[in-house]
Amino acid sequence: MSTSSALRSPIGKKLLTGLTGLALVGFVLMHMIGNLAMFSGNAAYNEYSHFLVSLGPLLWAVEAGLVLFFAIHATVGVQIWLRKRRARPVGYDTYKSAGAPSRQSVSSRSMILTGVILLGFLVFHLYSFKYGPGGPGNGDEAYLTSVGGEEMRDLARLVRERFAGAFYTFGYTSIMLLLILHLRHGVWSALQSLGTLRPSWSPIIYTLGGLVGLGIGLGFIAMPLAIYFGII
Repeated sequence: MSTSSALRSPIGKKLLTGLTGLALVGFVLMHMIGNLAMFSGNAAYNEYSHFLVSLGPLLWAVEAGLVLFFAIHATVGVQIWLRKRRARPVGYDTYKSAGAPSRQSVSSRSMILTGVILLGFLVFHLYSFKYGPGGPGNGDEAYLTSVGGEEMRDLARLVRERFAGAFYTFGYTSIMLLLILHLRHGVWSALQSLGTLRPSWSPIIYTLGGLVGLGIGLGFIAMPLAIYFGII
């Protein structure tokens, strides 16, 4: 069997979703940590943002890789879901939660829904922040600042303006709760797909996946809520 045929097989598709999923978990973890720079003040957050932009071609390459990973993960995920639907055309409302070894739960059964919502949110998020005022192609001078004598985008100002309102703050929080749900099952499923789970490890990894999802989600939620309630 050729490599391309292997990747198109059910096992190959699960491997693809597992690999791309873990790569994306790494990305959202780093993004969450970067967001926490806001707790150190506007200057620290702007310097972090400016450092990323200053990477130039390296950042573009990383972004291109992320786009590819997102595209593969979403496309293959939908294909797997459609295959399961054709194989077992039973409404999800008739399913019951199950424990090991399937780990069937609300989290696992909603993966396609939460995934689609998160993908839509990503587009909106990029439009609002990366390409918002002061961003590429939108060089509003009001969103420029100077830190240590170096001019840079005042992304912190935009973030504070957005999360001063209830729509952005609680809409963002709701989406992050869906991210927690998605990661709860996704981390375990990815590791299982890659063949790294022994049966005895499954409960531990499943719990760890839930903790990773919870930690990342709460890390993302902390900053907008802190801004909205005037903590930072």
